[in-house]
Amino acid sequence: MLAVSFLLRTTSCRLILHISLPPLCSSLPTRRPHHYQLACSLFSENLGGFSKKDIDMAAPGHNGDSYEEALAALSSLSMKRSHADNTDKGDRFEILYDYLNILDLEEEDMLKMKVIHVAGTKGKGSTCAFTESILRNYGFRTGLLTSPHLIDVRERFRLDGVDISEEKFLGYFWWCYNRLKERTNEEIPMPTYFRFLTSLAFKIFAAEKVDVAILEVGLGGRLDSTNSVRKPVVCGISSLGYDHMDILGDTLGKIAGEKAGIFKLGVPAFTAPQPDEAMRVLEEKASQLKVNLQVVQPLTTRHLGGQKLGLDGEHQYLNAGLAVSLASTWLQQIGKLEVPSLTQKSTLPEKFIKGLATASLQGRGQVVSDQFIESRTSGDIVFYLDGAHTPESMEVSPNGFHLLLKETRILLFNCMSVRDPNLLLPHLRNTCANYGVHFKKALFVPNMSVYHKVGTAADLPENDPHVDLSWQLTLQKVWESLVHGERGKEEERGKYGESSRNSEVFTSLSEAIKWLRDSVHESSSVLVTGSLHLVATRRSWKVDMRRSYRVDRDFEILTCLAE
Repeated sequence: MLAVSFLLRTTSCRLILHISLPPLCSSLPTRRPHHYQLACSLFSENLGGFSKKDIDMAAPGHNGDSYEEALAALSSLSMKRSHADNTDKGDRFEILYDYLNILDLEEEDMLKMKVIHVAGTKGKGSTCAFTESILRNYGFRTGLLTSPHLIDVRERFRLDGVDISEEKFLGYFWWCYNRLKERTNEEIPMPTYFRFLTSLAFKIFAAEKVDVAILEVGLGGRLDSTNSVRKPVVCGISSLGYDHMDILGDTLGKIAGEKAGIFKLGVPAFTAPQPDEAMRVLEEKASQLKVNLQVVQPLTTRHLGGQKLGLDGEHQYLNAGLAVSLASTWLQQIGKLEVPSLTQKSTLPEKFIKGLATASLQGRGQVVSDQFIESRTSGDIVFYLDGAHTPESMEVSPNGFHLLLKETRILLFNCMSVRDPNLLLPHLRNTCANYGVHFKKALFVPNMSVYHKVGTAADLPENDPHVDLSWQLTLQKVWESLVHGERGKEEERGKYGESSRNSEVFTSLSEAIKWLRDSVHESSSVLVTGSLHLVATRRSWKVDMRRSYRVDRDFEILTCLAE
């Protein structure tokens, strides 16, 4: 295998194109890979003196023609989710700076990136989406990094409010992946999955010359890979709660300490109102770093001039309030705008309102109608999708579901085994009851991939007898104990697994959907919650009139066990 590298230099950027040529006896590919086409366009636009002809000379070499090959390479990376420490060379936090240097992202380049950094337990993704939308409406070129993705890994990287194109993703992916493959070793091993994606995001945002990069923390804050940014413009902490306690700590104080790890010396920060234990820690960390920490309050309809938020739910008014503070401070720091007044009687500037009203984020309070009904006698089925997966978020998840005035209400649920259903399900059931929502049936399904690859296109079997349903049966037992008390009677095994009048366990999501379509003969509302990955699976359904139950996009259950 012959490796050829071209070192391209201009006054504004430096890029190395590495192309591996196959042995001469090998047959040459008949079509050019997407990342090759991207390279041509990028180089012609940004690198002036380097001609397309020079790239054509290396056209036979490629790193993989298809998006699937890139996803397979991505899936090969370790998905370790434990905290960084100094006991493992490949897990130490400082190695992140080695990766950035390998990718030609020196400290000077990172300092030029005008970053808004957001941590928290719940609401940080929504906060980032609101913030990005506001600044985009002011005409700035925006980059947004969020996690996890629901269907396609490209969802994590937004440029100007749009998921990065497949062509651009492939170009940047292979450049970064091959560069790291060449230059990592035993001392500096290949980055783990999330660290690679974070490094890739920095490379994308730097190359695309975004005006502002909004970064959502993946897990915690202090040792998260996004925290390799040394000097953000402003930081935010959304609402804190109990999540990932096996990693972040078993008290709100410990969790707050990890989240406050994104604070930087003298950099202003904002937080949503927090429980006293958490707030004390945030204030202490802020004081140590001379951080001006301010507590924000929820927006009101008056602030929005009668407009509705782009993301549904009363809790989003708090996330929007945090976003307004972050965006206005960023604008003020770069000398563009004074911080808008947020008195009870004030109205936000027009561009703020438009940004908040048009913000979007998949899997958060979305309503989807089932487009395929097998029988004309069947009623309509409406799915309310919400990736709530903590006790606190369970309390706000139904806040709109009660407005779907269908006669039959059904719960479709799964959560990761690291979470406690004895906390989640009671919160959910009690909150729904407070809204007058009582479930006729609860369906429990696994949210697992067959091939365990990131975003690969594959069909899930409708009924796999080898699927381990022990966790789903545990969830069902908790639910039955809530409905009937601790002495909920045992029901004999039904066709689709453990069955009772109040709940059923299915071997796959497709079986649950099939049951809904075949068995429910009146209009029904289905709350899909407990896991963003479960929401992702339902969102990945595309109707194929020739095959009723088809999954077009697989998903990765391990993609982000972070928030």
